[in-house]
Amino acid sequence: MSTQVQNEVLKVLEERHSVKQYQAGHQMPKADLEQLLTSAAQAPSAWNLQHWKFLVIDDQAHKEKLLPIAYGQKQIVESSVVIAVLGDLEANKNAELVFGPAVEGGFIPQAVKDSLVSQIENVYQYPQVARDEAIRNASLAAMNLMIAAKALGYDTCPMGGYDAAKFVEAFNVPARYVPVMLISVGLAATPARPSGRLTLDQITVANTF
Repeated sequence: MSTQVQNEVLKVLEERHSVKQYQAGHQMPKADLEQLLTSAAQAPSAWNLQHWKFLVIDDQAHKEKLLPIAYGQKQIVESSVVIAVLGDLEANKNAELVFGPAVEGGFIPQAVKDSLVSQIENVYQYPQVARDEAIRNASLAAMNLMIAAKALGYDTCPMGGYDAAKFVEAFNVPARYVPVMLISVGLAATPARPSGRLTLDQITVANTF
């Protein structure tokens, strides 16, 4: 990776802040939306099970339906699109989709696949583990999406302030998925306000507490 590319990546990370006021009425080109979702899907995940599902809400009527569920946060209706990031509680069912082609392509032997599938099924006997993995890995995809948005000239705001139960009911979310967060994406109408950060000394511990 060149120094220029490294600097550009670090600049995007530094400049990403949550924006809550957007240029209402802007329609995101399909190519941009697909790039955001493609970048989100490049996130790492445990066993490569890709524990995420993205509910893309770009229809204005559906955004209006979401507005009261998100406690009236205006970025819901003013942003170009709201992406609901969902975690897959049954990501173990993706194992064949992931490992089958790997075996067929000669990347892993059948015995390795069988061992991995056995590990996954053993772990997924425990609902709390499935929930933890769903939220953890879907959150990685969410961060990828927000960084990709900034790189394309958009701003975002991750939102945990919404009624998850009402969201599930209103948008017919299957029981397989748990809502993780909503992300508004659009063109900023006003810049994000400055946000302080704790120092490295405040957030870092060397080796052990």
